[in-house]
Amino acid sequence: MELSRRPRPRTRITVRDDERYVRRNVAKLTHMHEASQPAPWKMGDAPKDFIDTMVKAIVALEIEITSLVGKSKLSQNKEVRDIQNAGEMLNARGVNGMGEAMLAVAAAKSQ
Repeated sequence: MELSRRPRPRTRITVRDDERYVRRNVAKLTHMHEASQPAPWKMGDAPKDFIDTMVKAIVALEIEITSLVGKSKLSQNKEVRDIQNAGEMLNARGVNGMGEAMLAVAAAKSQ
């Protein structure tokens, strides 16, 4: 019996363990996640030696996605009327590209 393998995205992974890179990205993430708080925490709120120790313990990974492989299913296992209704609802909500694609699938399936 042959097992099929799902396509996986192609990536390049770079280990980024330089302190400036890590510190800059921790600061960006902190700012992003703390922004909605009434009193946002900043890295400068903690003792410098604590932050220095924590930053040295982090190894950052930079993951560059170089390609993706995907499939469109568009409810192929559904009845024609269900696919058509879904396409019409998507169009009504302004998701016209997907709605039109669903309607085309429904039309092709009804022939």
